[in-house]
Amino acid sequence: RRVRGMGEGKAIRISLICASNQNRSMEAHGLLQQEGFTQLSSYGTNAHVKLPGPSIDKPNTFSFGTTYKEMYEELKRRDEEFYHRKGLLGMLSRNAKIKDRPERFQTCSKHFQLIIAFEERVFDIIVEELSNRESVTGEPVHIINLNVRDSHQDAKIGAADCLR
Repeated sequence: RRVRGMGEGKAIRISLICASNQNRSMEAHGLLQQEGFTQLSSYGTNAHVKLPGPSIDKPNTFSFGTTYKEMYEELKRRDEEFYHRKGLLGMLSRNAKIKDRPERFQTCSKHFQLIIAFEERVFDIIVEELSNRESVTGEPVHIINLNVRDSHQDAKIGAADCLR
């Protein structure tokens, strides 16, 4: 898809970023991919990937190197019915169809024309990270924040908002 004013004749380089590169960024990644955007990347900004666990104080924590398939298998092993009911197995299955594993924004060296954050805290981390990097290309980047609650339903709405 071409976006006027962002380089006629070439696809726009977009990054979609949430905390763990699981729900909001991946929902948007999948939707934009379906809509024909070809230069997409998605990331998280947390130190580790966190997924809801059996209680609020016991999240499932994985490193960013862990594949979505490995996370799926681990949650399935722990309590398949529970994680299926919570929607986590479906989410991980969707994610694995889009890319192999979650990625951390702070270790990324790609250059983007547009970055979309899905919460204010993530936006602040992105701005700080980019401010501390040395510019290689000199190209500007547009950073937009969409405050999207981290739920499956709100992620779908937030993904659709990326197309507006």
